[in-house]
Amino acid sequence: MTINALIVGAGRIGAAVAGALLESGHVVTVVDPGRDRLDALAAELPGVRVVCGSGTDAVVLEGAGVRSADAFAAVTGIDAVNLLAATLARFEFEVPRTIARIVDPRNSWMYTPAMGVDVALDQAELMAHLVAEELSLGEMTTLLKLRRGQYELVEERVHASASVAGKAVRDLPWPPQCTLVAVLRDGEPVIVDGSTVLLPGDELLAVVHSGRAAELASLLEESSSSPEV
Repeated sequence: MTINALIVGAGRIGAAVAGALLESGHVVTVVDPGRDRLDALAAELPGVRVVCGSGTDAVVLEGAGVRSADAFAAVTGIDAVNLLAATLARFEFEVPRTIARIVDPRNSWMYTPAMGVDVALDQAELMAHLVAEELSLGEMTTLLKLRRGQYELVEERVHASASVAGKAVRDLPWPPQCTLVAVLRDGEPVIVDGSTVLLPGDELLAVVHSGRAAELASLLEESSSSPEV
């Protein structure tokens, strides 16, 4: 399905988002007060429509076609601009989907549905999680954040001495708010049902509440009762 997307901000992030949307066949309009940035963007992405003006100006947004937008993304380098633009898009123009970039993590508490933000993108938080996961001794990797970070799609490998190894899926004490999505064995997907037996080395994809991720990791990692060598 083709969507009509309106982006506020023609910087590096705005250009990257616009390019990705155009590649997917969507209609893209970018609003920015900098004529030079817009000219550079239009030269780089001939299919994008550019509008010069402030993303916090209702008249500019209306002229850019915000009333017909299916999705709205405010990705400038200024939190106040992103928040106000998203608020206008949602409450003044009733855009069905709004996304806003968080520049300073200390301002993240303001990025809520009450302010008109459906999805808040915090680069600093995302980078912190990625670094922490790379430094971790565990095997769990977060692939995707869902519902404003409340849930995660994670990948976890079954350790050879894990308590779950050799047991059927239905017999395992899965944490609450955790759903097994898929099992990969030797790089190939395994059809999962209650009788599926997990083997050492299996890669599991699961959706889990962020507060339960540690419990899932503990279930699949090396058993504390494994003999010393």
